Amino acid sequence: MWGRKEEPEVSEVLEQRRPSNVEAMAQQHRKSVSNRGLTGASALTVRQSIVPIILVTTLFFLWGFAYGLLDVLNAKFQTSLNITAAKAGGLQGAYFGAYLVGPPTYSGWLVRRFGYRWTFIAGLCIYGVGALMFWPSAVNRSFGGFCGSLFIVGSGLSTLETSANPFIATCGPPRLSEFRLELSQSFQAIGSVMAPLLASRVFFTSANPNDLSKVQWTYLGIAAFVFLLAVVFFFSPIPEVTDADMALQAEQCSDLTGYQDKPLRKQYKLFFGVAAQFCYVGAQVGVASQFIKYSVESAGISDAAASDRYAIGQGLFALGRFAAAGAMMFMKPRYILMLFMTMIMIFIAAAMGVYGNAGIAMLSLVLFFESAIFPTIFTLSIRGLGRHTKRGSSWIVASVCGGALFPALTGLVADTKSYHIAMCVPLVGFLVAFAFPIFLNTYYAKELDGFRETKIGYTDADGTIGDAPHDERRLSAVSEKDAYLKGVEV
Repeated sequence: MWGRKEEPEVSEVLEQRRPSNVEAMAQQHRKSVSNRGLTGASALTVRQSIVPIILVTTLFFLWGFAYGLLDVLNAKFQTSLNITAAKAGGLQGAYFGAYLVGPPTYSGWLVRRFGYRWTFIAGLCIYGVGALMFWPSAVNRSFGGFCGSLFIVGSGLSTLETSANPFIATCGPPRLSEFRLELSQSFQAIGSVMAPLLASRVFFTSANPNDLSKVQWTYLGIAAFVFLLAVVFFFSPIPEVTDADMALQAEQCSDLTGYQDKPLRKQYKLFFGVAAQFCYVGAQVGVASQFIKYSVESAGISDAAASDRYAIGQGLFALGRFAAAGAMMFMKPRYILMLFMTMIMIFIAAAMGVYGNAGIAMLSLVLFFESAIFPTIFTLSIRGLGRHTKRGSSWIVASVCGGALFPALTGLVADTKSYHIAMCVPLVGFLVAFAFPIFLNTYYAKELDGFRETKIGYTDADGTIGDAPHDERRLSAVSEKDAYLKGVEV
């Protein structure tokens, strides 16, 4: 069920004819591709992967913009609809609850059955429908309608993430996987910065604080944009990286990583990664959803001013993504994950006890160090999955549903205690996630470092390393050398 039969066996992969990466790039416009077949995309070079990655990076910006609007809408609805912080957490519950439904079922099945292109298009169309649903919800001032709209939006975005994250991670040389996803998600962070800046000057500037008309027009514009983007992706050159390609790549790296094919039930690193991502995302959203109200309580500023402070925090988040991406060029990702998680633990604890602008600064630094966590957990968790890469990726995306639980709990504590004390809820989530880099650095250092050392996707005198023509030339050269040596001996 849900595409289980789409995963290949390693023996089946090794018996197939190996297409070259040139063939993979030449067949970018086909309608769909078998997940059990090789395409040649396991050895794409940096140059071959640049254009597809740029196209998919636009989806990360779109996701970041939607996520940035979500946190401001949370504060807006508390004011306009006169609801509690705990009830407003239902917005996050609806949005992130969709991640529990889509990736393990229809989204994961789509990406394994039809490939990345059609999953991108399906996700954009679902997102567009959800954005259109904001209009009747705003007209009727229905909080339930807004929650339903956000559930559809979340369904679309979870479908996009089910395809976009593994695509970026696997499209290109494997040693740059963490760098690629970190850099692409930096543009997601830019979208998260722009959204609250726009919202503070649109949603909070009306003379009537209960006016929701601007929310309607904002999401109508978003719907038009995503439907147009779906058309663009229909005609765009997108190479398909299948689970068969990833199985081959894992086998090629086995001398460095110690890789051995295992059934999915024995992929313990993946399971820990799913749990860590669940708790981390929940904690991140718990902080973000209450950042504006925390700032109002801490420094006594207005909602509009607090929204600007949140935009500064998101700016630090974006800066942290670029900084982490740069650091990954010379520092091992498992070390970066450990460092950033340690800093988060320090500053979230400080934010609970410090008031005024200093408290806002502490929480803003939490956002800075949150920047690298999601993409790094994602890429390190799928390292070495081989033929299970797409299914494992969909599980990690599904763990984003942690964002449905923590904001409501954080809001509940904020309603009964204070927003400062409420930060203890994200603190617990961060603590669980903090155990993951400790686990990786203790038990999986060799495997992760091996993927960093492989030269697949790079070129030498015989062509692209890991590509079929390269291996054929190497084998031919070895055969000729052996024949020559035998002739000399005779």
